[in-house]
Amino acid sequence: MKSSAWIWRITASVSVIVTIVLILGFVYAFKDINNPQGEPLLSGGEPEISDEEAAPAKPDQGPSLPALPKDLKVTAIGDSLAKGTGDNSGSGFVRRSVDQMNGDGRTAKLLANLAINGMTTEGLLPKLDDKGIQYALKQANVIMLSIGGNDIFQGSDLMEEATSPDELELDPAKLMGALPMASERLQAILEKIRLINPEARIVYVGLYHPFSDLEELLIPGNIVVSAWNQAAMEIVNRDPNMTLVPTFDLFQHKLGEYLSSDHFHPNGAGYQAIADRIVQGML
Repeated sequence: MKSSAWIWRITASVSVIVTIVLILGFVYAFKDINNPQGEPLLSGGEPEISDEEAAPAKPDQGPSLPALPKDLKVTAIGDSLAKGTGDNSGSGFVRRSVDQMNGDGRTAKLLANLAINGMTTEGLLPKLDDKGIQYALKQANVIMLSIGGNDIFQGSDLMEEATSPDELELDPAKLMGALPMASERLQAILEKIRLINPEARIVYVGLYHPFSDLEELLIPGNIVVSAWNQAAMEIVNRDPNMTLVPTFDLFQHKLGEYLSSDHFHPNGAGYQAIADRIVQGML
């Protein structure tokens, strides 16, 4: 009987101790959640936030960009996106951006749009040796570039035999295979443009995934487009007066709203979204 009583006493004591520990732990956790202490980044505290930090983030630009002049002279070059294909108004993101940058004591003028439908990095690189193209680039203090979409999607034979989006077939290996050489050519293009015009702001428009609403194309396309944009960002960040304007997130869940009937190029609303992003990142 005595041994049984000791067992019950020990069990009761242990239960009381465990209960006290649990209560103390609960109180500590409650206080920590409502009054966090320690380093803010580690404990989830709420440090004071300046107005600048609280403002919406602009497109990723790497290092701080130099201030733009008040008189903007824009030249665009690249593929059908820079040309504005799919926009019924014919404005595309280039004209829309220029129009938006006019005002608040600033003027913006489009000097030339040298973009060509179907242009690839391989096709654009030698054109930069053309004296007329070089002249147009030299006159600008803002150069907008869109290139790379045809390298990935058309260069991989993804769109060659399809008569509708539902017939598109995707070989991820072909898509990935196009990346290394195309990204090397992109670097060469940006370096050559910088040599032609050492002072201009170069704005590179990143790629979006136009077929992400098709289940079989969603994941491999996302991987390839993201890899391209990452490679482009690494190139752009080497130059303090270049910026990459991301578009992937703009189109990710709005293809029906932002794509034209060809299911590849933006429509007017899509180009407007890109233009808004460009202006947000520049001004």
